[in-house]
Amino acid sequence: MVFASITFLIYVLPLFLLAYHIVPHKYKNGFILAFSIFFYSWGGPKFIFAILATTFIDFFLVNAMHNAKKKGDKKKFLILSLSINLGLLFYFKYCNFFVDNFNSVLGLDIHFAKIILPIGISFYTFESLTYVVDVYRGIHKPLKSFWHYQTYILLFPKLIAGPIVRYHDIADQITNREKNYTPEAKLSGFLIFSIGLAKKVIIANTLGMQADAVFNLPVAQLDTAAAWVGAIAYTFQIYFDFSGYSDMAIGLCKIMGFRIPENFNNPYISTSITDFWRRWHITLGAWMKNYLYIPLGGNKGSNTKLYRNLFIVFLLSGLWHGASWNFVLWGAYHGLFLVLERLFLGNVFEKLGKFISIPLTFMIVVTGWVLFRNDDLSYAFSVIKQMYSFNFMDGKFAMNNDFMAMAVIALLISWFAITNKTLAMQQSLYGEKFSNNGKWMVVLSSIVLFYVSLSYISALNFNPFIYFRF
Repeated sequence: MVFASITFLIYVLPLFLLAYHIVPHKYKNGFILAFSIFFYSWGGPKFIFAILATTFIDFFLVNAMHNAKKKGDKKKFLILSLSINLGLLFYFKYCNFFVDNFNSVLGLDIHFAKIILPIGISFYTFESLTYVVDVYRGIHKPLKSFWHYQTYILLFPKLIAGPIVRYHDIADQITNREKNYTPEAKLSGFLIFSIGLAKKVIIANTLGMQADAVFNLPVAQLDTAAAWVGAIAYTFQIYFDFSGYSDMAIGLCKIMGFRIPENFNNPYISTSITDFWRRWHITLGAWMKNYLYIPLGGNKGSNTKLYRNLFIVFLLSGLWHGASWNFVLWGAYHGLFLVLERLFLGNVFEKLGKFISIPLTFMIVVTGWVLFRNDDLSYAFSVIKQMYSFNFMDGKFAMNNDFMAMAVIALLISWFAITNKTLAMQQSLYGEKFSNNGKWMVVLSSIVLFYVSLSYISALNFNPFIYFRF
Protein backbone atom coordinates (compact mmCIF):
# COMPACT_ATOMS: atom_id res chain seq x y z
CA MET A 1 0.00 0.00 0.00
CA VAL A 2 1.27 3.48 -0.85
CA PHE A 3 0.08 6.82 0.50
CA ALA A 4 -0.84 8.24 -2.91
CA SER A 5 -3.67 5.79 -3.56
CA ILE A 6 -7.43 6.16 -3.38
CA THR A 7 -7.72 3.18 -1.02
CA PHE A 8 -5.32 4.66 1.51
CA LEU A 9 -6.49 8.28 1.29
CA ILE A 10 -10.25 7.74 1.40
CA TYR A 11 -10.64 4.61 3.49
CA VAL A 12 -7.53 3.57 5.41
CA LEU A 13 -6.09 6.91 6.55
CA PRO A 14 -9.30 8.43 7.98
CA LEU A 15 -10.11 5.24 9.88
CA PHE A 16 -6.56 5.02 11.25
CA LEU A 17 -6.48 8.67 12.39
CA LEU A 18 -9.94 8.42 13.97
CA ALA A 19 -9.01 5.28 15.91
CA TYR A 20 -5.56 6.65 16.85
CA HIS A 21 -7.08 9.73 18.45
CA ILE A 22 -9.65 7.67 20.34
CA VAL A 23 -7.17 5.13 21.73
CA PRO A 24 -5.72 6.11 25.15
CA HIS A 25 -2.08 7.23 25.15
CA LYS A 26 -0.80 4.08 26.83
CA TYR A 27 -2.21 1.95 23.99
CA LYS A 28 -1.17 4.16 21.06
CA ASN A 29 2.14 2.39 20.43
CA GLY A 30 0.40 -0.97 20.32
CA PHE A 31 -2.15 0.40 17.89
CA ILE A 32 0.60 1.89 15.68
CA LEU A 33 2.46 -1.42 15.64
CA ALA A 34 -0.63 -3.43 14.74
CA PHE A 35 -1.53 -0.99 11.96
CA SER A 36 2.07 -0.92 10.67
CA ILE A 37 2.07 -4.71 10.35
CA PHE A 38 -1.24 -4.51 8.48
CA PHE A 39 0.09 -1.69 6.26
CA TYR A 40 3.22 -3.62 5.24
CA SER A 41 1.35 -6.90 4.84
CA TRP A 42 -0.98 -5.28 2.32
CA GLY A 43 1.87 -4.99 -0.20
CA GLY A 44 4.29 -7.67 1.03
CA PRO A 45 2.45 -10.35 3.01
CA LYS A 46 5.18 -12.92 2.40
CA PHE A 47 7.91 -10.73 3.86
CA ILE A 48 6.32 -9.34 7.02
CA PHE A 49 7.39 -12.49 8.85
CA ALA A 50 11.01 -11.91 7.82
CA ILE A 51 10.89 -8.39 9.30
CA LEU A 52 9.23 -9.60 12.49
CA ALA A 53 11.77 -12.39 12.87
CA THR A 54 14.79 -10.14 12.34
CA THR A 55 13.46 -7.49 14.74
CA PHE A 56 12.88 -10.23 17.32
CA ILE A 57 16.44 -11.55 16.97
CA ASP A 58 17.98 -8.06 16.87
CA PHE A 59 16.23 -6.91 20.02
CA PHE A 60 17.62 -9.74 22.13
CA LEU A 61 21.05 -9.66 20.51
CA VAL A 62 21.41 -5.94 21.23
CA ASN A 63 20.28 -6.37 24.82
CA ALA A 64 22.78 -9.18 25.26
CA MET A 65 25.46 -6.96 23.73
CA HIS A 66 24.59 -4.09 26.06
CA ASN A 67 24.69 -6.33 29.14
CA ALA A 68 27.92 -8.09 28.18
CA LYS A 69 30.80 -7.28 30.54
CA LYS A 70 33.74 -7.79 28.19
CA LYS A 71 34.40 -5.62 25.17
CA GLY A 72 35.22 -8.70 23.11
CA ASP A 73 31.82 -10.22 23.89
CA LYS A 74 30.09 -6.96 22.96
CA LYS A 75 31.90 -7.01 19.62
CA LYS A 76 30.81 -10.59 18.93
CA PHE A 77 27.14 -9.67 19.40
CA LEU A 78 27.65 -6.60 17.22
CA ILE A 79 29.19 -8.64 14.40
CA LEU A 80 26.44 -11.26 14.65
CA SER A 81 23.69 -8.64 14.40
CA LEU A 82 25.40 -6.86 11.49
CA SER A 83 25.91 -10.18 9.71
CA ILE A 84 22.24 -11.12 9.99
CA ASN A 85 20.95 -7.76 8.74
CA LEU A 86 23.49 -7.27 5.97
CA GLY A 87 23.24 -10.93 5.02
CA LEU A 88 19.50 -10.67 4.48
CA LEU A 89 19.95 -7.44 2.50
CA PHE A 90 22.59 -9.07 0.31
CA TYR A 91 20.50 -12.20 -0.25
CA PHE A 92 17.31 -10.42 -1.25
CA LYS A 93 18.73 -7.43 -3.08
CA TYR A 94 22.12 -8.36 -4.53
CA CYS A 95 22.38 -12.13 -4.82
CA ASN A 96 20.95 -12.33 -8.35
CA PHE A 97 23.07 -9.36 -9.44
CA PHE A 98 26.34 -10.96 -8.34
CA VAL A 99 25.43 -14.40 -9.71
CA ASP A 100 24.55 -12.91 -13.10
CA ASN A 101 27.80 -10.94 -13.26
CA PHE A 102 29.80 -13.94 -12.05
CA ASN A 103 28.33 -15.99 -14.87
CA SER A 104 29.02 -13.24 -17.40
CA VAL A 105 32.67 -12.73 -16.43
CA LEU A 106 33.60 -16.42 -16.14
CA GLY A 107 31.33 -17.70 -18.91
CA LEU A 108 29.43 -19.94 -16.51
CA ASP A 109 25.77 -20.85 -16.33
CA ILE A 110 25.02 -21.05 -12.63
CA HIS A 111 21.27 -21.16 -12.10
CA PHE A 112 19.84 -19.30 -9.14
CA ALA A 113 16.18 -18.74 -8.39
CA LYS A 114 15.03 -15.18 -9.07
CA ILE A 115 14.48 -13.58 -5.69
CA ILE A 116 11.62 -11.16 -5.11
CA LEU A 117 12.79 -7.99 -3.37
CA PRO A 118 10.93 -7.19 -0.13
CA ILE A 119 9.40 -3.71 -0.13
CA GLY A 120 11.59 -1.07 1.53
CA ILE A 121 14.25 -3.55 2.67
CA SER A 122 17.11 -1.04 2.33
CA PHE A 123 15.36 1.48 4.56
CA TYR A 124 14.45 -0.76 7.48
CA THR A 125 17.77 -2.63 7.30
CA PHE A 126 19.68 0.63 7.68
CA GLU A 127 17.50 1.58 10.64
CA SER A 128 18.19 -1.78 12.28
CA LEU A 129 21.89 -1.11 11.83
CA THR A 130 21.64 2.32 13.45
CA TYR A 131 20.03 0.72 16.49
CA VAL A 132 22.72 -1.86 17.10
CA VAL A 133 25.63 0.50 16.31
CA ASP A 134 24.29 3.40 18.40
CA VAL A 135 23.79 1.11 21.38
CA TYR A 136 27.27 -0.38 20.88
CA ARG A 137 28.79 3.11 20.76
CA GLY A 138 26.94 4.10 23.94
CA ILE A 139 25.00 6.87 22.22
CA HIS A 140 21.75 5.54 23.67
CA LYS A 141 20.64 2.70 25.88
CA PRO A 142 18.56 -0.06 24.28
CA LEU A 143 14.80 0.11 24.53
CA LYS A 144 13.50 -1.99 27.40
CA SER A 145 10.36 -3.10 25.59
CA PHE A 146 10.48 -5.41 22.57
CA TRP A 147 7.22 -3.86 21.37
CA HIS A 148 8.73 -0.37 21.50
CA TYR A 149 11.63 -1.56 19.35
CA GLN A 150 9.29 -3.06 16.79
CA THR A 151 7.34 0.19 16.74
CA TYR A 152 10.57 2.07 15.93
CA ILE A 153 11.44 -0.25 13.04
CA LEU A 154 7.92 -0.75 11.66
CA LEU A 155 6.52 2.79 12.12
CA PHE A 156 4.49 2.80 8.93
CA PRO A 157 4.95 6.38 7.62
CA LYS A 158 8.70 5.82 7.19
CA LEU A 159 8.69 2.04 6.67
CA ILE A 160 8.55 1.86 2.87
CA ALA A 161 10.73 4.78 1.77
CA GLY A 162 12.12 6.61 4.77
CA PRO A 163 13.27 9.06 5.88
CA ILE A 164 15.93 6.85 7.45
CA VAL A 165 15.52 7.64 11.14
CA ARG A 166 18.49 7.06 13.40
CA TYR A 167 17.53 5.18 16.54
CA HIS A 168 18.65 7.84 19.03
CA ASP A 169 16.61 10.53 17.21
CA ILE A 170 13.35 8.80 18.00
CA ALA A 171 13.98 6.50 20.98
CA ASP A 172 12.65 8.95 23.58
CA GLN A 173 9.59 9.71 21.43
CA ILE A 174 8.64 6.04 21.38
CA THR A 175 8.21 6.07 25.15
CA ASN A 176 6.92 9.64 25.58
CA ARG A 177 5.75 12.05 22.88
CA GLU A 178 2.84 13.83 24.57
CA LYS A 179 4.70 17.16 24.39
CA ASN A 180 4.66 16.86 20.56
CA TYR A 181 0.99 15.87 20.48
CA THR A 182 -0.43 19.38 20.08
CA PRO A 183 -3.18 20.89 17.87
CA GLU A 184 -0.55 23.05 16.12
CA ALA A 185 1.59 20.01 15.34
CA LYS A 186 -1.41 18.12 13.96
CA LEU A 187 -2.45 21.08 11.81
CA SER A 188 1.08 21.50 10.51
CA GLY A 189 1.29 17.77 9.87
CA PHE A 190 -1.90 17.80 7.80
CA LEU A 191 -0.57 20.71 5.72
CA ILE A 192 2.80 19.03 5.15
CA PHE A 193 1.07 15.76 4.21
CA SER A 194 -1.18 17.58 1.72
CA ILE A 195 1.77 19.45 0.21
CA GLY A 196 3.66 16.18 -0.19
CA LEU A 197 0.65 14.50 -1.75
CA ALA A 198 0.27 17.34 -4.26
CA LYS A 199 3.98 17.26 -5.09
CA LYS A 200 3.72 13.56 -5.81
CA VAL A 201 0.47 13.18 -7.75
CA ILE A 202 0.13 16.57 -9.44
CA ILE A 203 3.73 17.47 -10.32
CA ALA A 204 5.74 14.21 -10.26
CA ASN A 205 3.16 12.11 -12.08
CA THR A 206 2.60 14.68 -14.83
CA LEU A 207 6.32 15.03 -15.44
CA GLY A 208 6.82 11.29 -15.16
CA MET A 209 4.52 10.67 -18.12
CA GLN A 210 6.67 12.99 -20.23
CA ALA A 211 9.88 11.30 -19.04
CA ASP A 212 8.49 7.88 -19.99
CA ALA A 213 7.37 9.20 -23.39
CA VAL A 214 10.93 10.33 -24.15
CA PHE A 215 12.86 7.39 -22.75
CA ASN A 216 10.61 4.89 -24.52
CA LEU A 217 11.71 6.32 -27.87
CA PRO A 218 14.42 4.60 -29.91
CA VAL A 219 17.76 6.42 -29.88
CA ALA A 220 17.35 7.28 -33.58
CA GLN A 221 14.28 9.39 -32.75
CA LEU A 222 16.02 11.40 -30.03
CA ASP A 223 17.54 14.79 -30.73
CA THR A 224 19.08 17.26 -28.29
CA ALA A 225 15.75 18.87 -27.43
CA ALA A 226 14.02 15.54 -26.76
CA ALA A 227 16.95 14.26 -24.68
CA TRP A 228 16.92 17.39 -22.50
CA VAL A 229 13.13 17.26 -22.12
CA GLY A 230 13.33 13.65 -20.93
CA ALA A 231 16.22 14.35 -18.59
CA ILE A 232 14.63 17.46 -17.05
CA ALA A 233 11.23 15.76 -16.76
CA TYR A 234 12.82 12.88 -14.85
CA THR A 235 14.94 15.25 -12.76
CA PHE A 236 11.83 16.94 -11.43
CA GLN A 237 9.81 13.72 -11.31
CA ILE A 238 12.24 11.95 -8.97
CA TYR A 239 12.58 15.01 -6.73
CA PHE A 240 8.87 15.72 -6.34
CA ASP A 241 8.06 12.00 -6.11
CA PHE A 242 10.56 11.25 -3.37
CA SER A 243 10.39 14.56 -1.48
CA GLY A 244 6.60 14.39 -1.73
CA TYR A 245 6.59 10.95 -0.13
CA SER A 246 9.00 12.19 2.56
CA ASP A 247 6.70 15.14 3.28
CA MET A 248 3.76 12.78 3.62
CA ALA A 249 5.74 10.60 6.06
CA ILE A 250 6.87 13.63 8.09
CA GLY A 251 3.35 15.07 8.11
CA LEU A 252 1.74 11.82 9.26
CA CYS A 253 4.33 11.42 11.99
CA LYS A 254 3.63 14.97 13.19
CA ILE A 255 -0.06 14.21 13.43
CA MET A 256 0.83 11.16 15.53
CA GLY A 257 3.21 13.11 17.80
CA PHE A 258 6.54 12.03 16.26
CA ARG A 259 9.22 14.40 14.99
CA ILE A 260 11.37 12.75 12.33
CA PRO A 261 14.15 14.49 10.38
CA GLU A 262 13.76 16.35 7.11
CA ASN A 263 14.95 14.51 4.03
CA PHE A 264 15.27 17.34 1.48
CA ASN A 265 16.38 20.96 1.63
CA ASN A 266 15.92 22.55 -1.80
CA PRO A 267 18.57 20.38 -3.51
CA TYR A 268 18.24 22.03 -6.93
CA ILE A 269 19.58 25.35 -5.65
CA SER A 270 22.85 23.67 -4.66
CA THR A 271 26.02 25.55 -5.55
CA SER A 272 28.12 22.36 -5.88
CA ILE A 273 27.76 18.59 -5.77
CA THR A 274 29.02 18.70 -2.18
CA ASP A 275 26.20 21.12 -1.39
CA PHE A 276 23.75 18.92 -3.31
CA TRP A 277 24.51 15.97 -1.03
CA ARG A 278 23.88 18.12 2.03
CA ARG A 279 20.42 18.81 0.65
CA TRP A 280 19.37 15.60 -1.20
CA HIS A 281 18.18 12.51 0.70
CA ILE A 282 19.66 14.05 3.84
CA THR A 283 19.01 11.03 6.06
CA LEU A 284 20.84 8.66 3.70
CA GLY A 285 23.77 11.09 3.51
CA ALA A 286 23.87 11.31 7.30
CA TRP A 287 23.73 7.51 7.58
CA MET A 288 26.59 7.09 5.09
CA LYS A 289 28.66 9.69 6.93
CA ASN A 290 28.14 8.27 10.44
CA TYR A 291 28.24 4.56 9.69
CA LEU A 292 30.54 4.29 6.67
CA TYR A 293 32.57 7.43 5.87
CA ILE A 294 33.77 8.14 9.43
CA PRO A 295 34.58 4.44 10.21
CA LEU A 296 36.63 4.36 6.98
CA GLY A 297 38.69 7.27 8.31
CA GLY A 298 36.69 10.20 6.98
CA ASN A 299 38.86 13.22 6.20
CA LYS A 300 41.60 12.19 8.63
CA GLY A 301 44.91 11.26 7.10
CA SER A 302 46.23 12.04 3.65
CA ASN A 303 44.24 13.57 0.80
CA THR A 304 44.58 10.28 -1.07
CA LYS A 305 42.74 8.45 1.71
CA LEU A 306 40.09 11.18 1.80
CA TYR A 307 39.43 10.79 -1.93
CA ARG A 308 39.41 7.01 -1.58
CA ASN A 309 36.87 7.19 1.26
CA LEU A 310 34.60 9.56 -0.66
CA PHE A 311 34.69 7.36 -3.73
CA ILE A 312 33.97 4.16 -1.78
CA VAL A 313 31.04 5.79 0.02
CA PHE A 314 29.42 6.97 -3.19
CA LEU A 315 30.01 3.70 -5.03
CA LEU A 316 28.17 1.97 -2.18
CA SER A 317 25.55 4.73 -2.13
CA GLY A 318 24.86 4.00 -5.78
CA LEU A 319 24.69 0.26 -5.12
CA TRP A 320 22.32 0.92 -2.18
CA HIS A 321 19.81 2.30 -4.66
CA GLY A 322 19.70 -0.88 -6.70
CA ALA A 323 21.52 -3.99 -7.89
CA SER A 324 22.38 -2.66 -11.33
CA TRP A 325 25.47 -1.16 -12.96
CA ASN A 326 23.70 2.09 -13.81
CA PHE A 327 23.29 2.81 -10.09
CA VAL A 328 26.95 1.99 -9.44
CA LEU A 329 28.04 4.34 -12.24
CA TRP A 330 25.70 7.03 -10.95
CA GLY A 331 27.34 6.75 -7.54
CA ALA A 332 30.82 6.82 -9.12
CA TYR A 333 29.79 9.87 -11.18
CA HIS A 334 28.85 11.82 -8.04
CA GLY A 335 31.90 10.52 -6.18
CA LEU A 336 34.13 11.78 -9.01
CA PHE A 337 32.69 15.29 -8.81
CA LEU A 338 33.08 15.31 -5.02
CA VAL A 339 36.77 14.48 -5.42
CA LEU A 340 37.19 17.08 -8.19
CA GLU A 341 35.59 19.71 -5.96
CA ARG A 342 38.17 19.05 -3.29
CA LEU A 343 40.97 19.22 -5.85
CA PHE A 344 39.98 22.42 -7.68
CA LEU A 345 36.35 22.55 -8.81
CA GLY A 346 35.02 23.81 -5.48
CA ASN A 347 37.16 26.94 -5.76
CA VAL A 348 35.93 27.48 -9.31
CA PHE A 349 32.28 27.27 -8.21
CA GLU A 350 32.95 29.67 -5.33
CA LYS A 351 34.57 32.27 -7.63
CA LEU A 352 31.74 32.01 -10.16
CA GLY A 353 29.11 32.91 -7.54
CA LYS A 354 25.85 31.15 -6.80
CA PHE A 355 23.88 32.47 -9.79
CA ILE A 356 26.31 30.72 -12.15
CA SER A 357 27.28 27.75 -9.97
CA ILE A 358 23.64 26.79 -9.31
CA PRO A 359 22.76 26.26 -13.03
CA LEU A 360 26.08 24.45 -13.62
CA THR A 361 25.49 22.14 -10.66
CA PHE A 362 21.94 21.57 -11.86
CA MET A 363 23.24 20.48 -15.30
CA ILE A 364 25.66 18.04 -13.66
CA VAL A 365 22.84 16.58 -11.55
CA VAL A 366 20.45 16.35 -14.54
CA THR A 367 23.06 14.46 -16.55
CA GLY A 368 23.58 12.05 -13.67
CA TRP A 369 19.86 11.33 -13.44
CA VAL A 370 19.95 9.93 -17.00
CA LEU A 371 22.30 7.22 -15.73
CA PHE A 372 20.08 6.62 -12.71
CA ARG A 373 16.90 6.35 -14.82
CA ASN A 374 18.11 3.92 -17.52
CA ASP A 375 19.50 0.50 -16.64
CA ASP A 376 20.41 0.03 -20.32
CA LEU A 377 23.80 1.75 -20.17
CA SER A 378 24.17 1.91 -23.94
CA TYR A 379 20.87 3.79 -24.16
CA ALA A 380 21.79 6.06 -21.24
CA PHE A 381 25.11 7.04 -22.83
CA SER A 382 23.34 7.68 -26.14
CA VAL A 383 20.88 10.03 -24.42
CA ILE A 384 23.71 11.91 -22.71
CA LYS A 385 25.56 12.15 -26.03
CA GLN A 386 22.46 13.63 -27.67
CA MET A 387 22.06 16.13 -24.81
CA TYR A 388 25.41 17.69 -25.66
CA SER A 389 25.55 17.10 -29.44
CA PHE A 390 23.35 20.12 -30.32
CA ASN A 391 21.55 18.01 -32.89
CA PHE A 392 18.02 19.33 -33.48
CA MET A 393 15.50 17.56 -35.72
CA ASP A 394 12.64 19.94 -36.46
CA GLY A 395 9.21 18.46 -36.01
CA LYS A 396 10.43 15.09 -34.78
CA PHE A 397 9.42 15.56 -31.18
CA ALA A 398 6.55 17.50 -29.62
CA MET A 399 6.14 18.42 -25.96
CA ASN A 400 2.64 18.38 -24.51
CA ASN A 401 1.22 21.52 -22.88
CA ASP A 402 0.71 19.83 -19.50
CA PHE A 403 4.43 19.11 -19.34
CA MET A 404 5.38 22.67 -20.27
CA ALA A 405 3.17 24.19 -17.58
CA MET A 406 4.18 21.68 -14.90
CA ALA A 407 7.89 22.01 -15.72
CA VAL A 408 7.69 25.77 -15.14
CA ILE A 409 5.85 25.22 -11.83
CA ALA A 410 8.42 22.60 -10.80
CA LEU A 411 11.31 24.93 -11.60
CA LEU A 412 9.75 27.83 -9.69
CA ILE A 413 9.11 25.66 -6.63
CA SER A 414 12.57 24.05 -6.79
CA TRP A 415 14.32 27.43 -6.98
CA PHE A 416 11.89 29.36 -4.77
CA ALA A 417 14.20 29.41 -1.74
CA ILE A 418 17.13 30.88 -3.66
CA THR A 419 17.01 34.13 -1.64
CA ASN A 420 16.99 34.57 2.14
CA LYS A 421 13.55 36.20 2.02
CA THR A 422 11.90 33.43 0.03
CA LEU A 423 13.67 30.81 2.16
CA ALA A 424 12.16 32.37 5.29
CA MET A 425 8.72 32.28 3.63
CA GLN A 426 9.16 28.59 2.88
CA GLN A 427 10.28 27.81 6.42
CA SER A 428 7.26 29.58 7.88
CA LEU A 429 5.01 27.44 5.67
CA TYR A 430 6.45 24.29 7.25
CA GLY A 431 6.42 25.70 10.79
CA GLU A 432 3.83 25.52 13.56
CA LYS A 433 3.28 29.18 14.42
CA PHE A 434 -0.11 30.19 13.07
CA SER A 435 -2.27 33.20 13.82
CA ASN A 436 -6.01 32.61 14.25
CA ASN A 437 -6.66 33.65 10.65
CA GLY A 438 -3.60 31.71 9.57
CA LYS A 439 -5.01 28.51 11.03
CA TRP A 440 -8.10 28.78 8.87
CA MET A 441 -5.93 29.43 5.81
CA VAL A 442 -3.87 26.33 6.62
CA VAL A 443 -6.99 24.19 6.99
CA LEU A 444 -8.49 25.51 3.74
CA SER A 445 -5.22 25.13 1.80
CA SER A 446 -4.70 21.59 3.09
CA ILE A 447 -8.22 20.51 2.14
CA VAL A 448 -7.96 22.04 -1.34
CA LEU A 449 -4.59 20.40 -2.02
CA PHE A 450 -5.88 17.09 -0.68
CA TYR A 451 -8.97 16.99 -2.88
CA VAL A 452 -7.27 18.34 -6.01
CA SER A 453 -4.69 15.58 -5.56
CA LEU A 454 -7.48 13.02 -5.25
CA SER A 455 -8.94 14.25 -8.52
CA TYR A 456 -5.56 13.80 -10.23
CA ILE A 457 -5.24 10.24 -8.94
CA SER A 458 -8.73 9.45 -10.18
CA ALA A 459 -8.23 11.09 -13.59
CA LEU A 460 -4.75 9.80 -14.45
CA ASN A 461 -4.03 6.13 -14.96
CA PHE A 462 -0.42 6.79 -14.02
CA ASN A 463 0.78 6.71 -10.42
CA PRO A 464 4.25 5.14 -10.11
CA PHE A 465 6.37 5.42 -7.00
CA ILE A 466 10.05 5.49 -7.90
CA TYR A 467 11.55 4.62 -4.50
CA PHE A 468 9.07 1.82 -3.81
CA ARG A 469 11.58 -0.76 -5.10
CA PHE A 470 14.45 0.42 -2.92
